[in-house]
Amino acid sequence: MSPEIAESRYVSLTTFKRDGTAVATPVWAVEDDGELLVWTRDDSGKVKRVRNGARVTVTPCDVRGRTAEGAEPVEGTARLMTEEGGLRRVRRAMARKYGWQFRMTDGGGALLRLGKRPHVGIAVTL
Repeated sequence: MSPEIAESRYVSLTTFKRDGTAVATPVWAVEDDGELLVWTRDDSGKVKRVRNGARVTVTPCDVRGRTAEGAEPVEGTARLMTEEGGLRRVRRAMARKYGWQFRMTDGGGALLRLGKRPHVGIAVTL
């Protein structure tokens, strides 16, 4: 995995609709054990698209999804992580990289949802 992707605060995760249309979303992502891990709600469009097809691309970007001039997307394969062990792995890795910001997002959201965490991890192999 390139250092640009591993160290980027945000990456543009591009998933594909059934008709092949690309949909790019800026997300937090963290490298862990050779995979790029993403944390997202289980009802998000990107989860639906990954369920329909594992092909993704990843490009370093800013918070608004703008990629640097000349940044090349890297092809990858995504899989959903829904089991408790996988979710713990993603949560720990995100907390390590994003610290209090991730804890506030994850914990605050759980409080609003009465303790429920309707999230999944996405593991991307590049």
